[in-house]
Amino acid sequence: MNTPKVAVVILNWNGVKYLRDFLPYVLASTWPNLDIVVGDNASSDDSVAFLRENYPSVRIIENNDNYGFTGGYNRVLAQVDADYYILLNSDVEVQPNWIEPVIALMETDERIAAAAPKIKAYHNQTHFEHAGAAGGFIDKFGYPFCRGRIFYDIEEDKGQYEQAGEVFWASGAAMFIKKHLWDLAGGFDETFFAHMEEIDLCWRLKNMGYKVMYCPQSVVYHVGGGTLNAENPFKTYLNFRNNLLLLKNNLPFWRAVWVIGLRFWMDLLALLRFLMEGKRKDAWAISRAHQNFVRRLFKSKVKSQKSKAYRKQAASTNFKTLSGVYTRSIVWDFFVDKKTKFTDLVEKDLH
Repeated sequence: MNTPKVAVVILNWNGVKYLRDFLPYVLASTWPNLDIVVGDNASSDDSVAFLRENYPSVRIIENNDNYGFTGGYNRVLAQVDADYYILLNSDVEVQPNWIEPVIALMETDERIAAAAPKIKAYHNQTHFEHAGAAGGFIDKFGYPFCRGRIFYDIEEDKGQYEQAGEVFWASGAAMFIKKHLWDLAGGFDETFFAHMEEIDLCWRLKNMGYKVMYCPQSVVYHVGGGTLNAENPFKTYLNFRNNLLLLKNNLPFWRAVWVIGLRFWMDLLALLRFLMEGKRKDAWAISRAHQNFVRRLFKSKVKSQKSKAYRKQAASTNFKTLSGVYTRSIVWDFFVDKKTKFTDLVEKDLH
């Protein structure tokens, strides 16, 4: 059987320190039919010069501006030919055989579109990492969380999530995706710029009838927050704005209207909480997120989302029956019922 061609594609923006630290691990990957590509989002540091001098075997694709995570990857991947893409953050440490288990899993079923490895914390390697952990889920109001991480509570990896299986979303920190399905789905929605764009893509693929998987036999270690740390109000803005975009893009129209209306009130509570904590910039970020969302209600840069066929497909999909959906409120269960671990959730409420 032919070995699928795999392209590991790292999107870089002023991240020469991460390329210096982590690119050697990627180059040590044992997959035999492998291309390694660095797409550069118009960095102002010496990232490109460093690559040319030290890693001439790595292909460099230079964007003429910083198009964010979404636009940057869309432009770079349009120039990469492979059977599989691996979208890998520059601050991720991989092991030599990290690719083989995930590709083996994805090759078992043509309906598997995307997958993610187990993602652990680089600076605390006994624990999961915030961005992905042991596979992504979403609750009935559109709040994403992970097996191994609910909101800010991160679990220690004690072997409790060693079973491969279907999830709702795969983290963009280390996302495996079949190239032809990336193309079919239309890539990332550039409206997102950064944050939650991978959830939007995975939701789109699930509405189209494909699967997203978690593969614990592959483990990577993610630093996290390298480009935009958790305390940055711009990250608050992107998270709140993009969470609403997720709902607008992928839910049936009337359910989206109902859920988004409710979410506006729930976001208002978050805004008031920020004000009480003295975080005025974060409170203002939520307000700006709502304003921008309203202005963008009828805009989308993903062709498949504009098509009547996708809208019809999304409208006919029962969101609550999709694998990886939690049919209760994770906000209520976490903050009120104190269910801080994935294993605390009731199995019948998880699809």
